[in-house]
Amino acid sequence: MKVLPNRNRRRIVQALSVIPLLSLPVSASTGENSFRFGMTPAFLHNQHALLEDWRLYMIRHLGLKVDFTQRDSYRETMDLIRLKQLDFAWLCDYPYLHLKDLVHLLAVPVYQGQSYYHSYFIVHKNNTHVDSILALKDKLFAYADPYSNSGYLVPRFEIYQAGYDPDNFFKKTFFTWSHKKVIESVASQLSQGGAVDSFVWDTLSKVSPSLTNQTRIIWKSPGYGFPPIVAQINNVNEQDFILMQSMLLDMSENREGQKLLARLNLDGFSIQKTDLYDSVSKMMKVLGVFVST
Repeated sequence: MKVLPNRNRRRIVQALSVIPLLSLPVSASTGENSFRFGMTPAFLHNQHALLEDWRLYMIRHLGLKVDFTQRDSYRETMDLIRLKQLDFAWLCDYPYLHLKDLVHLLAVPVYQGQSYYHSYFIVHKNNTHVDSILALKDKLFAYADPYSNSGYLVPRFEIYQAGYDPDNFFKKTFFTWSHKKVIESVASQLSQGGAVDSFVWDTLSKVSPSLTNQTRIIWKSPGYGFPPIVAQINNVNEQDFILMQSMLLDMSENREGQKLLARLNLDGFSIQKTDLYDSVSKMMKVLGVFVST
């Protein structure tokens, strides 16, 4: 058994008060002292060096083997969770609500001092006459992924709230399968508008400003719970849950972890309650989307 540092005791008590850990299995998450960690295809999809450094950091601080798994769509990662082929995963809030019966909320990233992010509606920088999504009626629009909150659910909800049918509002829509590619499609004028994760756009504005400078934000949504890291209920026992959670929480307290967080463009990780995602759940229900209960 790995002994946790004393500084984690307060956090463990906090975790026990928030997460129903007693429902977690008694058996180890895997039979080989290793963790399988899934990543959805967002901004980090092409950041292989960063992901490898983060994986090695986890190995050193957990004392266990860690394997990262990436797929080309949110649905593929969701299917791996359903099939019990992942122990942990960094999901979007929308997939998390679809899988709520199969996962426990482990940790939520902190970005700019908060555990929230937004949806940005963007157009090309030269489209100065467009000031809302309604001005894009009968235009070509890029969605990120059918299981993306900021890149699919939010724009459809706003269209519905305005009294239009989301399925027939645009002349044509297509999925790019990543938020970065939505930005690229708008920047190159392959599409006349798109919806993206604010964290992705903000991060790219720092590391690739030549791309985001070709786009313009025309609308910013209210805040939604930041895409969470979750644990598969049937794979992860209480000890391993706390071990992984403590490692994430401690990243902001050591120099190596701080450097990785800076590269991830995050402040750290936090423990949150599931009601952080209630606003997304309400949108899903309004649009008739299945919500796990």
